[in-house]
Amino acid sequence: MATLLRIDASARTEGSYSRQLGDSFETSWIARNPTGTVVRRDLALTPVPQIANETIAGFYTPAEAMTDALLDATALSDGLIAELRAADVLLVTTPMYNFGIPAALKAWVDQIVRIGHTFSYDGTSFTGLVTGKPVTIAIAYGAGGYGEGGALAALDLVRPYLATLFGFLGFNDVRFAVIEATTGDPIALDTALNIARGTIAALAA
Repeated sequence: MATLLRIDASARTEGSYSRQLGDSFETSWIARNPTGTVVRRDLALTPVPQIANETIAGFYTPAEAMTDALLDATALSDGLIAELRAADVLLVTTPMYNFGIPAALKAWVDQIVRIGHTFSYDGTSFTGLVTGKPVTIAIAYGAGGYGEGGALAALDLVRPYLATLFGFLGFNDVRFAVIEATTGDPIALDTALNIARGTIAALAA
């Protein structure tokens, strides 16, 4: 039985365009996987804490030297990584805030990017340890022109960052669906949203 892990990062729990794209993906995925399971992690409703000094210490402490305090400090990371590993498909929905990803999504990233768990290092090179599953990323941009060749493409730090991040972790199938100009003309936005919904629904196949 397949499992979809959905991560929503928009601070807007209503009226979010990235979440709407996520809904289209989820609906299409469920139609194709009627016995599947959807695990939803809403980073606005249940924020993931920022990593702290004890968290980092625990990340780099050998298992045999872990104290109760360090085990407590890394327990959330353990759970989030287990959730990620258990999923067959990953869906991430996010807006662009000030050219980058929301702090809520970065907090999740910092908890799941962990040596010996989601990547390894042999002294020479890194190897991603989360393999064999696709990730679809839905991004909403307030303005237009962030697409490839667009006037604002150089200011988009969301798409290249997430592509690099998931590639580093071992994902070799990273897909994007985007909606631009969400603060622009309503009629044009409605057309663009319908196109983007169709695009991401097809990716669920």
